[in-house]
Amino acid sequence: MLKAAVKVFAKNGFHATRVSEVAKAAGVADGTIYLYFESKEELLFSLFEERIDKLLTFMREELPKQPDAPARLRAVIDMQLGLLEGERDLAEVITVILRQSTRLMKEYAAPHFNAYLDAIAKIIVEGQATGAFRQDVSPHIAARGIFGALDGIALTWALGRAEQGALGRAAGQLADVFLRGLAP
Repeated sequence: MLKAAVKVFAKNGFHATRVSEVAKAAGVADGTIYLYFESKEELLFSLFEERIDKLLTFMREELPKQPDAPARLRAVIDMQLGLLEGERDLAEVITVILRQSTRLMKEYAAPHFNAYLDAIAKIIVEGQATGAFRQDVSPHIAARGIFGALDGIALTWALGRAEQGALGRAAGQLADVFLRGLAP
């Protein structure tokens, strides 16, 4: 159902989409959607939540395997853009459509988004503690800057303004820019 919702939301936009269209695309009855999701808004939020949960799981499980904070930060950037590669519709839903619902962003997305930003800030704090990153940089501002840059790249790609494979190339370049900026 979530994959069908991504396709329909990307094609029609959130406000123009009816739950019946998502159900039809998923090959289920309208009522089946409501067994899992109370509303169209909850369905949209579930898409966002699933993506953030994947990122947070990656951070918990994979980042400790990285040797130091710079490698962990590079891995986060690679992972975030890597999750979108090949999923342009999902990128559009997350970067464009989700923002169309102010209530959804305030009530539901904020706690998950803040957990993600806190995880990035924690990497920066660790790098500062080991001397890998400058002390005069606010970890929370840097985390928001990293997210903003990633979001901008994803948005450009989602709207079809970047070719296939661009996300992988951008990830490496973006990591270089931030790591050089954070270096002592």
